[in-house]
Amino acid sequence: MTTTEAPAVGPKPPEAPVKRRRSALRRRNALIGWSFILPNFAGFGFLTLLPVLILFYMAFTNWNVFGKADWVGLANFERLMGDGSFHIAFWNTIYYSVMHIPLTIVVSLGLALLLNNKLRGVAFFRTAAFFPYITSIVAIAVVWNLLFSPDYGPVNEILRALGIQNPPGWLTSAEWAMPAVVIVSTWRDMGYYMILFLAGLQTVPRELHEAARVDGANVWQRFVNVTLPCLRPTMFFVTVMLTINSFKIFDLILVMTDGGPGQATLVLSQFIYRKGFEESQFGYASAAAVALFFLCILVTIGQFLWNKKRSA
Repeated sequence: MTTTEAPAVGPKPPEAPVKRRRSALRRRNALIGWSFILPNFAGFGFLTLLPVLILFYMAFTNWNVFGKADWVGLANFERLMGDGSFHIAFWNTIYYSVMHIPLTIVVSLGLALLLNNKLRGVAFFRTAAFFPYITSIVAIAVVWNLLFSPDYGPVNEILRALGIQNPPGWLTSAEWAMPAVVIVSTWRDMGYYMILFLAGLQTVPRELHEAARVDGANVWQRFVNVTLPCLRPTMFFVTVMLTINSFKIFDLILVMTDGGPGQATLVLSQFIYRKGFEESQFGYASAAAVALFFLCILVTIGQFLWNKKRSA
């Protein structure tokens, strides 16, 4: 009768060396990971976080760069509350944002829906729509200033040809200057947000559209009940980014109108620029920047809460 012998098992390695090797491997992997992300963290810390912390400190001081920063507490914020120019800049920023955000969403989403189809030359049209976003702000402002010229601009010439005898003064009119800036800003930004909406449309399952079509839904019903619900994450991201960028609008207004005529297009970013770099009131300008920062934070938090409530 034969018996099956169990295979010989060698001695187990000691636990301590194995744990040390695993610990050394984890440390090495952690060091490799930190070596990749440390340059980005260092840049963020020195170029973004540190200036922001200094900004918050400067908001409570009176400083003109050349002298010592004197602590004044809440005096700068109290001054903001009674500053008429700050009030105008604040409401102009809200006015611009209320017009720019929905208009840009509608135009960019419409472009995305149109260019999401298999059309001849669709790649060219996508590129043409995106091109204004990467064009120089100065070039855009100069060209649109010529287009909006009250007497010889093509825009008013077209309006006169359509029978409008007294077309708007656009950038020379306190009433029409901000709408003109909104039109140019929307034209410039629509290509970028169109790309985001196109990416979102690629994730919409075609099976849902086919099922809705079989059930008899028309184009508008499929858009409202299928496309828009699937685009909710993209719509939320676009809305948040548009809101923040609208509150921070600066360069286009600076080149096109410089806040004029009068203070018709003066916004918070330009108010901060004037107080800081033109009048050397860096403490006061920092207080206005902190106010703009908290305005963006409050609106963004509100958007997150609203989106969370809708998704629940």
